[in-house]
Amino acid sequence: MDWLSAGQTRQRMNDYGAKGIPFLCAVNYELTEGFVLPYPLEQKEVWWNMEGITNQPSFTTEKRGSYFKSFPMDEECYAAKFRIARQGLLRGDSFLLNLTVATDLDTDFTLEEIFIRSRARYKLLVPDRFVCFSPETFVILSDGKISSFPMKGTIRADIPNADHIILNDYKESAEHHTIVDLIRNDLNRVATDVRVERFRYIDRLVTNRGEILQVSSQVTGNLPEDYLSRLGDLIFDMLPAGSISGAPKAATVRIIREAEKEDRGFYTGIFGYFDGKSFRSAVMIRFIEQQGGRLRFRSGGGITVNSDCSAEYQEVLQKVYLPC
Repeated sequence: MDWLSAGQTRQRMNDYGAKGIPFLCAVNYELTEGFVLPYPLEQKEVWWNMEGITNQPSFTTEKRGSYFKSFPMDEECYAAKFRIARQGLLRGDSFLLNLTVATDLDTDFTLEEIFIRSRARYKLLVPDRFVCFSPETFVILSDGKISSFPMKGTIRADIPNADHIILNDYKESAEHHTIVDLIRNDLNRVATDVRVERFRYIDRLVTNRGEILQVSSQVTGNLPEDYLSRLGDLIFDMLPAGSISGAPKAATVRIIREAEKEDRGFYTGIFGYFDGKSFRSAVMIRFIEQQGGRLRFRSGGGITVNSDCSAEYQEVLQKVYLPC
């Protein structure tokens, strides 16, 4: 597989979109690296599944993993990152910021096994590099329309009245309003008549630790007639994704860099599939990366001035799971 610069990735998406050539693409959070694979259903190097459309092999691996243990950073280390993020919020440089961390793993599951056992809406496996099993849509472009489905707000489903609690939580509601406004602004860069078609509905996700609920919305707009020939330009103009950066975006990205102190790489980047007419894409959350002989799980959550450090730390831990 050929790794491309962001500029090459963008241009190739434009070219293939104009010609109606199917492709699979991905770009990292920093917008420095990506790939575009033509006719992706015919290649077997990179495994992917986009809401049931997949090149996933029909066989399963012989080895079956038996354990999955996580070793998160301690709360004091997380708090140091949290303080930097909150200082930016208190200065007014940002009013919503997505803070992420990496958690070391000890498991005998391979990346291939994790991909196969996942029942996520969106899956991507780049061998010896990372596996992603994401529930979050980035954007869908089809029939002259673009839609985005920002997710913000997570709670364990086994908590009594979980749906009522999460939908009526002031902090979670404020975050969700903010991210929907940000997504509306992003879509206004490439579309007209942008509107919120569904607001704060519940998605249910299954994990090895039980079910969790996540709150989503749907924002939709109308695209220009020549949008397929500008596919790469439209997508890149909206990156990085608002749900995993924050608002205002440029200042928030600078704070994230200061707080996290390392590149995210493909974690919180996006990947997508163009079938020759429509383009569907996902935000790369729920992400396990391989670095040398170790695996790390990346997770995060939204921070506002009203956020509680301990509660945000627990949310980050809750999102470290093996998909079922």
